[in-house]
Amino acid sequence: MQLEVGKIYEGKVRGITNYGAFVEVPVEDGKPVTGMVHISEVANTYVNDIRDFLTEGQEVRVQVLSVNEQGKTSMSIKKALPKDEKVRPRQQKRPERERGIVWEPKPQKPASEMTFEDMMSRFKQHSEERMCDLRRNTDRKNGSRRRSK
Repeated sequence: MQLEVGKIYEGKVRGITNYGAFVEVPVEDGKPVTGMVHISEVANTYVNDIRDFLTEGQEVRVQVLSVNEQGKTSMSIKKALPKDEKVRPRQQKRPERERGIVWEPKPQKPASEMTFEDMMSRFKQHSEERMCDLRRNTDRKNGSRRRSK
């Protein structure tokens, strides 16, 4: 049995990719039909990462948008929702500062407590950073687009 275009079905998310999700819809006679929900058809808002909205095994309502000659089914989750309902991300990702994660540089030992090897290592690191900055600035001024290794 083929799915009817425009009809709403209950299905289960079977796979997630960067561009969409594959939803399996059971039919009365025969094996289930799998269709794809494009990332633009997941929610009424911009979806950067589809995994914020869907997980594998999740039950969803989908509306069949089209079925092409090869039997590939295109579906939509946002069109299967009632007009007043919106799809929301599973969990809001907060910026690192709000979560309390802030990068801080490793504290430096005072020069009096450093060994000769530590001082040489620090000197080498600073020297390499300065050389990279110098190369980058000279390449820009010369108009070169060569990448440094």
